[in-house]
Amino acid sequence: MRLNHTSPFQRFLTLVVGTFRPPPGRGRIALALVYGLMCHILFAIAVLSMIVAMFFGMSVSLGTLPAPWSYVANAILLLQFPLLHSLLLTRRGARRLAQLAPSPHGGTLATTTYATIASGQLILLFALWTPSGVVWWHAEGAGFVALCVAYAASWALLVKASYDAGAEVQSGALGWMSLVQDKKPAFPDMPTGGLFRIVRQPIYVSFAMTTWTVPTWTPDQLVVAATLTAYCLFAPLLKERRFSARYGDRFAAYRAQVPYALPVRCIRSDGPTRPQQPSDL
Repeated sequence: MRLNHTSPFQRFLTLVVGTFRPPPGRGRIALALVYGLMCHILFAIAVLSMIVAMFFGMSVSLGTLPAPWSYVANAILLLQFPLLHSLLLTRRGARRLAQLAPSPHGGTLATTTYATIASGQLILLFALWTPSGVVWWHAEGAGFVALCVAYAASWALLVKASYDAGAEVQSGALGWMSLVQDKKPAFPDMPTGGLFRIVRQPIYVSFAMTTWTVPTWTPDQLVVAATLTAYCLFAPLLKERRFSARYGDRFAAYRAQVPYALPVRCIRSDGPTRPQQPSDL
């Protein structure tokens, strides 16, 4: 008989890095709590990093690379978020996500793993950006107050849109909470209420708004705002393709009645113009 000389710390470390297959019961719950704790800590750091960095127009960060290397590093930091974020939403990306947690719980923890990776990407972008040192404009007086209110409102809209879409999915809580309860994750239905009554992509719209309502403008902020806004305009097209395949006629009817990003309803000549309520879908 072989004795197991592994210390409790080593077993905990093995559990964290994801190479240990937890037994039913306490091991499964411990795994879920570790993943959940990492997810939400990184999520909080990511949001705080983004709020602070953009409030100062990307002029305050930890990056210190000299030019021209700073330009290369900043470009990599900026592009890695939309590219990997979108890639992980594909079928191949979903399989990779399932492999980043101990078997057989990778699928259950997929939303938690996805939110954890996204948070890490945002931390890299906003904490490690190397500022150019150029400040074009900084609001003062009433303009500063107005932009601060607009900036806070944009973040409030993002929180509201995330809640309307399903806060447990957006925050990554669905995965680890499902594992704690030892059940398959129950994803919310197609969102049509709240801000989704006004536009089909309120999360992306409000996310883009946070990049343009800042009180300090620099070339750094302009590049970040333009790139992330382009991502927010085009990435949802892939999401809507998935929704079309999943929900079929329900999504088609919803798409016909609710505008994509701007709350402007086009008048159609081939059908009624009465706004269709989500309960009709």
